[in-house]
Amino acid sequence: MSTYAPTGEPQERPLALGLLLGGLVGLVAAAMLLIERIRLAEDSGYVPTCSINPVLSCGNVMESAQASLLGFPNPVIGVAAFPVVVATGAAMLAGARLARWYWLGLQAGVTAAMAFVAWLVFQSLYRIGALCPYCMVVWAVVIPLFWYVTARNASAGVLGTGPGGRLASGLQDWRAPLVFGTFLLVVLLVLERFWSYWSSLL
Repeated sequence: MSTYAPTGEPQERPLALGLLLGGLVGLVAAAMLLIERIRLAEDSGYVPTCSINPVLSCGNVMESAQASLLGFPNPVIGVAAFPVVVATGAAMLAGARLARWYWLGLQAGVTAAMAFVAWLVFQSLYRIGALCPYCMVVWAVVIPLFWYVTARNASAGVLGTGPGGRLASGLQDWRAPLVFGTFLLVVLLVLERFWSYWSSLL
């Protein structure tokens, strides 16, 4: 999977830290969500700790069909996938040079995760009508993971583009704005969808 260099590449260190810390946060959120889901399955009267009000309600989300897209609770995917992200960050910090096929696999994973998050955002807002706080933590982790891994792979030529290509330099320069713009879009959609509830609290 990898070969080891005497020293790590300084430009890779911020990404490695992001993968390690982001993966840990995502893993904790997915694990908490899975625990809450199990408790709800054991006791139909159980009120999840992340059910705060009619909008921020894990219970409503957990009991929806969308919460088990592949026939099992969605958090199982996060519990299985985030350790890979953590291990990748840890390996990079230890000086590993990961092979191109590995980066392609990670790219496929973060791209699938981003598409899944986009679908979940739509379903939560316009089909279920509720938000899950733990789910939103996972969204907040996946979005920067997708953009930063994609920018890294483009600049390293993993995606078939030269290191000095327009796509590579554009993604490198616009990583942070792309993350911020994605976050802003989600926040605006949430505010617009539940504005009547938010305004009633004022």
